[in-house]
Amino acid sequence: MPQLRDYMTSNRLLRKIKAALGVLAAGLFLLGCEKLYDLPEEKEYISENINYGSKILEPILGRTNLMGQFNPDASTMPLKFEIVNARYGDGRPVTDLFQVRPTYVWISAYDGLETSLEEIEAKRKLEDRPLFEVRESGQFILWASSDNDLIEPRPEDTTLLVQDTRFFDLKVTNTGGTVYIPDFQFVPWRERPYSPSNDIDPYTGGVARDPSDPENPNKRDYIRPWLDNVIGDKSNRPLQSNNNIKDVVVYIRPFEGGNGHNLRFKFMGPGPDSSWINPEVFNETKWGTLVHGFNIQKTAEYVQYDVAYPIPLVNLQTPYTSSGGGSASIEFQYSRKGFGGALTYASFGLDFNIFRAGDWEIVFHFRNELPKFEDE
Repeated sequence: MPQLRDYMTSNRLLRKIKAALGVLAAGLFLLGCEKLYDLPEEKEYISENINYGSKILEPILGRTNLMGQFNPDASTMPLKFEIVNARYGDGRPVTDLFQVRPTYVWISAYDGLETSLEEIEAKRKLEDRPLFEVRESGQFILWASSDNDLIEPRPEDTTLLVQDTRFFDLKVTNTGGTVYIPDFQFVPWRERPYSPSNDIDPYTGGVARDPSDPENPNKRDYIRPWLDNVIGDKSNRPLQSNNNIKDVVVYIRPFEGGNGHNLRFKFMGPGPDSSWINPEVFNETKWGTLVHGFNIQKTAEYVQYDVAYPIPLVNLQTPYTSSGGGSASIEFQYSRKGFGGALTYASFGLDFNIFRAGDWEIVFHFRNELPKFEDE
């Protein structure tokens, strides 16, 4: 019986070897036929139903915009994308979108742990890129090197005529064929060099009117900070900043006399003289980690940093950003003795972006009264 089992096992092994040799021979035969008869390679698949979530692109000039939700509809990847037939609604060719300008690209990962401007700048470089292009993923990108002078924004009077609208088609290809997606629209907003920017009229770039009284040319809108337990020194009530009460507002504006990459924080009091508040009164503020900046300077009127722009540099959560990393996040804190001698804490701040390089100041204006700093 052991001899019988060995015999049967040997037979099964022999059959498996023969079957494997047969498969190998068939494969070699087919390969030889392909070479002999020059049979075509198997083509990739491209769907006629590839599409985008929206074909209307409305970027804001002067900042990097990523746009377009592409649906490949099971097409074989990768696909090649090409912008073609860029034209205005009256048939004139569009060329301004494709002007080539230097723009920053990262060559090493920014992580928020850099300890100098030099270290940050070593991680990126300037490359010549078209202002507007389509990426390998099918996503569209408008680079921050765009501005109101290079690309004309939508009209100030809010009337968008067909002849002034930019259109283009998208050519999508792989070895399976070519599909054209027609009639994308490119309708840019003019530059808003910072955010929040509700104080800027998005059509004209001028001062935005008060949304609660838009017909009144003497009233304007303001950037509003958040406030926590900031008590007025005269009213002895919590100060507010909302649609109805604006005890404290914020201005984000350029200043002259900096080195080209300065960021200042200033605090303005009420009254016609609008005197400056010494930043030292905000005695619990963590000035060393307020922003990702260097070479901190403190005076009786401001605190200043050397920074790299834009702020924040990338959409990445760091100790200097809001949750998710989309904005820089600053907080000013102070304490004083309350009743019974216990410390009471107050704070205020802002989540913000600055997209244009230069020298900028962020001013917190206490319009009606100062915060209460004195002990009880």
